[in-house]
Amino acid sequence: MTDPRGFLKVPRRPVPARPVEERLSDWNEVYAGQALLPLVAEQAGRCMDCGIPFCHSGCPLGNLIPEWNAYATRGNWRAAAERLHATNNFPEFTGRLCPAPCEDACVLAINADPVTIKNVEQAIADQSWEQGFTVPHPPERLSGKSVAVIGSGPAGLAAAQQLTRIGHTVAVYERADRIGGLLRYGIPAFKLEKRHLDRRIAQMRAEGTKFRTGVDVGGAADVTELRRRHDAMVVAVGAMERRELPVPGRELSGIHQAMEYLTLANRVAEGDYAAPPVTAEGRHVVIVGGGDTGSDCLGTVLRQGAASVVQLDINPEPGDARADTEPWPVCPKVYRISHAHEEARGRAGTDPRFFSSATLRFEGDAAGRVRALHLTEVEPTARRPLPDTERVLPAELVLIALGFSGPERGTGLMTQLGLTLDARGNFARDAGFAAARGRRPVGAGPDGATAADGAGVADGAGAGTVDGVFVAGDAGRGQSLVVWAIAEGRAAAAAADRYLTGSTALPSPIAPTDRPLVA
Repeated sequence: MTDPRGFLKVPRRPVPARPVEERLSDWNEVYAGQALLPLVAEQAGRCMDCGIPFCHSGCPLGNLIPEWNAYATRGNWRAAAERLHATNNFPEFTGRLCPAPCEDACVLAINADPVTIKNVEQAIADQSWEQGFTVPHPPERLSGKSVAVIGSGPAGLAAAQQLTRIGHTVAVYERADRIGGLLRYGIPAFKLEKRHLDRRIAQMRAEGTKFRTGVDVGGAADVTELRRRHDAMVVAVGAMERRELPVPGRELSGIHQAMEYLTLANRVAEGDYAAPPVTAEGRHVVIVGGGDTGSDCLGTVLRQGAASVVQLDINPEPGDARADTEPWPVCPKVYRISHAHEEARGRAGTDPRFFSSATLRFEGDAAGRVRALHLTEVEPTARRPLPDTERVLPAELVLIALGFSGPERGTGLMTQLGLTLDARGNFARDAGFAAARGRRPVGAGPDGATAADGAGVADGAGAGTVDGVFVAGDAGRGQSLVVWAIAEGRAAAAAADRYLTGSTALPSPIAPTDRPLVA
């Protein structure tokens, strides 16, 4: 264990990010070049090695946080990396992208500052690569079974790696031209430099995983043929059905979905474009949506040189401290500042967010281009517009970042496999991650959608499952965190292995019905 009095002697000190103006001048990670050691080792020593480590419950992966903290504080990076990788396929991703609910669940957080778990995790993962501890682990023997993984986001990659290492022949099919899903095109490089993704994919290739890009399963690639070639299938296509903003003026040019905008920006970094087809340079920008995707858009527009930027959040501004209604160890809704918000404040001097604000309509010019956004303040709970609060913001580029409502509807993949939607709009599945097959409700179209709610619902009664097909990640859970995606991929891999062999030694960290800690 670590020093039992370490948390009393050492205050919390997160790894400092680079200066705002420096990082706004490039697309490198906000911590690029920052010395993580020995600060991280000292901070790991604040871990109390609790008898009941609630940080385990805060993370769906069940990360062995006290164990790798103890190794990190002693500088034993090989042992720390082994314990970290025991539960997490891609700690270099989670250490950079996860908002760290484990820290909110840290026992120290009851009445003090929690351990900097996220910094420690990233440092261990990076040290593992730099010191050569992260190597390919090909299977000792092949099972003779093959699995198709549809989608190459974190859930699909985790499932593929688990199934490959256990001895199955795995092929990952990706609709885009590069592997990675949202890790590739949805996450800006200043949060995750793509070299981290590329070297992990190289490791998986060396282990035996095959990758096929530009394959639209259910479109140009027939599902029936794919099922004939493989013994099982894992559907990990994510939740890409984007929420819309149905207000007057939405048809004006200059209004884009956030993921469309971020994809184009990331393609510039990949060398596909010399300049982004949609740019914020010199423009007044409004981002509609206060979540992580909106924050990613904010950091991107600042680096592109926007004239001004405002981010609208329909939720009320949270307080600085945990409310009594959200007791420890749940992840509370408190006022948080992302690196992008810090950058906006450093550039403009104020927080770019307007809380309790909703869009009423857009206003355009004679050429059909957006020029202004009309907004109103709303009530905290009912979100009804408050009288006499309407205002107008200049808007030459509007980015809609309202999240996703589930997997894409009406795709060939969905119809050819006979997948249905659950009540939340995600692909229905049973307790073992097997895709549920159900009858379409009365009035449903071929994609399972109804005129009433836009989503078919599996009726469950005698419907059964689609033989050999498993659903993992946001496609079955809905939009969530990267740690949940990886946990889903690991659990679905265990389910597929059990289906193929009758038993499994693979870990299954979560069930499809598991949810984050709530009060």
